[in-house]
Amino acid sequence: MADFVDYGTLNQKLGLGQNGATINTNSLGSIVTSFLPYLLTIAGLILFGMLVAGGFTMLAGAADKESQEKGKQQITSAVIGFVIIFLAYWIAQILQVVFKINILS
Repeated sequence: MADFVDYGTLNQKLGLGQNGATINTNSLGSIVTSFLPYLLTIAGLILFGMLVAGGFTMLAGAADKESQEKGKQQITSAVIGFVIIFLAYWIAQILQVVFKINILS
């Protein structure tokens, strides 16, 4: 016989549900939706870090063409990653409207 999880008790033990911090645990989609704003924030911070690191690489190797190319590639990769995340978010928004399902909120 399978064990079932009482999510209400689990949320209380984890301290969730206090001060507006709740996780909807009805389905896998609900769990992903609960963490999505945090993941997008982390992705933005990683983007910022990669842009700074790429810029620093370019500045530190101003005399070296190879170092400058490495910095340019790092910045280009960061921007492409941002565009992919941005498009994924807006595609999910569009799917939400078209199919009248709740994906992101």
